[in-house]
Amino acid sequence: MTFIEEFIKRESSAGITLIFVTLLALLLKNSPLSEIYNIFLHTPVEIRFGALHIDKPLYLWINDGLMAIFFLLIGLEVKREIIEGHLSKISQVVLPGIAAVGGMVVPALFYIYFNEDQPIAMQGWAIPTATDIAFALGILSLLGKRVPASLKVFLLALAILDDLGAIIIIALFYTVELSTLSISIALLAIATLIFMNHRGVVKKAAYFIVGVVLWVSVLKSGVHATLAGVALAFTIPLKSRDKEGNEFSISKSIEEDLHFWVAFFVLPMFAFVNAGVDLRQVSFESMLGPVPLGIMAGLFLGKQIGVFGFSFIAIKLKLASLPAHANWLQLYGVSVLTGIGFTMSLFVDSLAFKDDALYEYADRLAILCASFLSGIVGYLILRFSNSSDKEMRYE
Repeated sequence: MTFIEEFIKRESSAGITLIFVTLLALLLKNSPLSEIYNIFLHTPVEIRFGALHIDKPLYLWINDGLMAIFFLLIGLEVKREIIEGHLSKISQVVLPGIAAVGGMVVPALFYIYFNEDQPIAMQGWAIPTATDIAFALGILSLLGKRVPASLKVFLLALAILDDLGAIIIIALFYTVELSTLSISIALLAIATLIFMNHRGVVKKAAYFIVGVVLWVSVLKSGVHATLAGVALAFTIPLKSRDKEGNEFSISKSIEEDLHFWVAFFVLPMFAFVNAGVDLRQVSFESMLGPVPLGIMAGLFLGKQIGVFGFSFIAIKLKLASLPAHANWLQLYGVSVLTGIGFTMSLFVDSLAFKDDALYEYADRLAILCASFLSGIVGYLILRFSNSSDKEMRYE
């Protein structure tokens, strides 16, 4: 089994798990057990170590803490793909790179169109720019060999670049007032990690200990704490040698260790605490508000127009070529799947609108509806896309 096949197999299982957890959260939130669900979300969790004091409700520990582990995994995947994977050559990056730009710019423009005259609503402009890699690849796996392997690689590369774009957006646009002391400690921790890499330190525990210091300092700095995971990932060596001189990869080892926990614990926990929308508080009128309309239009229309449109232009200008054994309709179907924002969109939503009920939960329901619609339509397009027998015979 190739890396791509193994990766997609795991992502499909993770996607099924996310669907189940999301339905469970919706069921609990809209049942007599809703109060128990709310108590769980707001369970106070406090850590005190000398002068250091962190006191947050449970759902924020998940959003700020567990999601830092998710971004650590994303960072490791991005680094590996750039150094030796599907993003290591310019020719491999061009099409998914251009498509990723279109998949971020056009959805943002759709959202801005609906909300440009509302300052608070404009904080959510990045919500429809994200793609949930687990769901998108999970749907592709259901189609088996109806979809060429080249399109799966295209979607994987696009989603990774999309995640990299989300990281940059979070760093630049969702950072509050900065603490000079905490930033200084964070920079010192990063410098220590770089020094450890340079000196050939191969102990995972050493990187994780400094990584915890980095996470706490970033948490206290005003920069979103999940970015500590990315910074840690970029400092962990991809290739190292043990005392006997044998080459091995700490980065790949950690990535392998984390993948199961992220897929089947971190992301499901995040979905569970963020997807619980109280449907009783969402009216039809509220779903027609500029924020939910901007989100739904951005994810379902903006994503497919941006990804497919930019890809079409790049291919026609001969900057890139159509993925091997794929036709235009299949490329369009994959473009529609990128509208599955789900966990990443919910995450950006939690950063943009701190008050869950600010838009009567219509913003979160809009993410779920647009993601569901993108998944169904994308699947149907790919399921019934016309391909010749020759196109269908590939590994």
